Amino acid sequence: MNINTFNFELPENLIAQTPREKRDDSKLLVVDRKHETFWHNEFKHIINYMQAGDCLVLNDTRVLPARLYGTKKDTGAKMEILLLNESTPDCWEVLAKPARKLPVGATLVFGDKALVATCTEVKAQGKRLLTFTYEGNFYERIDELGEMPLPPYIKETLADQERYQTVFAKTEGSAAAPTAGLHFTEDMLDKLTVKGIQIVYLTLHVGLGTFRPVTVERIEDHQMHAEYYELTETVAQTLNETKKNGRNVFAVGTTTTRVLETVATKYDGNFQASSGWTNIFIYPPYQFQAVDGLLTNFHLPKSTLLMLVSAFAGKDLTLAAYEEAIKYHYRFFSFGDAMLLLPTEDD
Repeated sequence: MNINTFNFELPENLIAQTPREKRDDSKLLVVDRKHETFWHNEFKHIINYMQAGDCLVLNDTRVLPARLYGTKKDTGAKMEILLLNESTPDCWEVLAKPARKLPVGATLVFGDKALVATCTEVKAQGKRLLTFTYEGNFYERIDELGEMPLPPYIKETLADQERYQTVFAKTEGSAAAPTAGLHFTEDMLDKLTVKGIQIVYLTLHVGLGTFRPVTVERIEDHQMHAEYYELTETVAQTLNETKKNGRNVFAVGTTTTRVLETVATKYDGNFQASSGWTNIFIYPPYQFQAVDGLLTNFHLPKSTLLMLVSAFAGKDLTLAAYEEAIKYHYRFFSFGDAMLLLPTEDD
């Protein structure tokens, strides 16, 4: 399938640069997949589209303030690094700028020497392996010294870094937020629970590969990036019971969807405790085994995220929904509005 199949024209003024004042004040475009119709609503009313016994699945990953600015110990040259993933304890794969100035053996100092890193391996595309030494707790040092790695299409400075975290963010490790979850408030989660909707959490640490453009003409030739995930036995049991009882599993975001489909594919449509790396690439046509309903933001043209949504709702209906969102001035991308793709009777 040609990459241009997933292209669309987006007015630049619809790219949200800052979050809304209140998380749940976002617009919600509801897509009825069965009848191929749209409804306009507010995110705070999403509870009306779920029933007791349904299961809402959220990604509890927490974004690291992963952009660090340091100096080379020997020359004092300024360097920027971006933490990508931890390969072994205290050893991280990073993206370095300017990478040519960071050979094996070079040492970087951050802050008042509270964090020091030595390059142990040179990798392709500006990547390096750094071994860190530090005082106290590594993540506390990162919180003190790092900046939130906002996506490249966001030009504004984020006044409150917690607005690029979900209210349920817990497990450190992401380079980007699972943005569909940014709309939820603690009060909304409480109301969903009171209604009888089961809320469970899994973890997928979002990598920067989520922003990597698809550069091949045929999407089948694209190599999907790998991301680390965890799904516990307790969550697996809840998901199996939901399916057994004929209720719906609602995935919040493409990251959650990728984990659920990875595990269901691995266990013949069932769920078991599972962890590891997934590079599942979901695009049309794809037979979903786990997800019945999908909550997602509006994504970039030609992106793997848009392809996943197109696999779930159908390419034509998805692009029609995007046209509807543009027509009614919905906000796009990370701090944008949301779209809820409803289950069908066949799910």
